[in-house]
Amino acid sequence: MRLLLAYQPPYDWPALLGFLSARAIVGLERVVEGVYSRSIDLDGVHGTFSIQPATSDALELTLDFPEAAAVPEIVARVRRMFDLDADLSTIHRHLAVDPLMARLIAERPGLRVPGAWDGLELAIRAVLGQQITVAAAIRLAGKLVAQYGTPLSSALPGLTHVFPRASVLAGADLAALGMPKSRGRTLLGVAQALLDDPRLFEPGREGGVARLLALYGIGDWTAQYIALRQLREMDGFPNGDVGLINALAALEGGPVTARQLLQRAEGWRPYRGYAAQVLWTSLSRAD
Repeated sequence: MRLLLAYQPPYDWPALLGFLSARAIVGLERVVEGVYSRSIDLDGVHGTFSIQPATSDALELTLDFPEAAAVPEIVARVRRMFDLDADLSTIHRHLAVDPLMARLIAERPGLRVPGAWDGLELAIRAVLGQQITVAAAIRLAGKLVAQYGTPLSSALPGLTHVFPRASVLAGADLAALGMPKSRGRTLLGVAQALLDDPRLFEPGREGGVARLLALYGIGDWTAQYIALRQLREMDGFPNGDVGLINALAALEGGPVTARQLLQRAEGWRPYRGYAAQVLWTSLSRAD
């Protein structure tokens, strides 16, 4: 099945694809010749999708899924994942009051905030990424998927598993993955929390950050990161993020503290998440 998913241009596909490519988990996702593909699990039913630019105002979604009734839910998730409903003109007008933001937005006017296919997956990724590099976190995630994910039969080369379900992770022995015991405890706790509250990662639900902060091992950075990419809170802002601090310091030409970053970000409300994406992207470009 092929569908066109419309959006209001501009759309910076290379930036979003680069973000996802750098975080692609072996067996679960792949990026080949400008096309992003991944396996999906929806209520225990498995399939795949691929997505790529189609026209100047639409992406093309190619879906392989056995249940036609699930298509609306899949499309809704994909639209959130690729931030297709963002009102960038309104967001940018607000952010551009800050001269630095105005300059960066003018250079990359179509930046979107990458979302996630699934809340549990995003939360596990965020926990795995605590205090280690993106590359190291993705390697751990690949081990997790290979050991606990469900094998998948797919026509797309390289897509071999779907992400582990909460019921599997909640009872898993994660010591073999080679991570600190406290982090393994956090992963098990997140999976169990989702079993206890199936709406834990539901976008738009009030009090999402507070519920996340109540979980063992989930601090403000992790909660805000999940809020931004999964709960789709436009003001989500991972305070203390080293990348954000380094980006602002490089752009301003001097040292910046976490407190100074947070103070500067007050002027970006209620779209701090989009300001964060602009800063992250500026840093990757500089690298």
